[in-house]
Amino acid sequence: MDSAWDALGDRTRRGILECLARGPCAVGELAAALPVSRPAVSQHLKVLKDAGLVVDRAEANRRIYRLNPAGMGALRDQLDTFWNRALGNFQAVVEQRDGEGQ
Repeated sequence: MDSAWDALGDRTRRGILECLARGPCAVGELAAALPVSRPAVSQHLKVLKDAGLVVDRAEANRRIYRLNPAGMGALRDQLDTFWNRALGNFQAVVEQRDGEGQ
């Protein structure tokens, strides 16, 4: 999952994911919505695809990209793990303080 987190470190790639969260798009549609060229969008999509965050399919003479549910789900699972760990640590501190105050 490190490559997925690394891929999200770029603002343009996060913008592409935001666009794809609204629905599948071709490169031209993504480029029209972002302040970068079509070739730049294609390069960013390659990084996102290699990281497992997007998938594509051929449709006539163009490729349609969409979010990869498995890749996005893995990111969410990691975030849930971090969040649950943080909440558990917070709860332990509160319970420790409550025990000391009695």
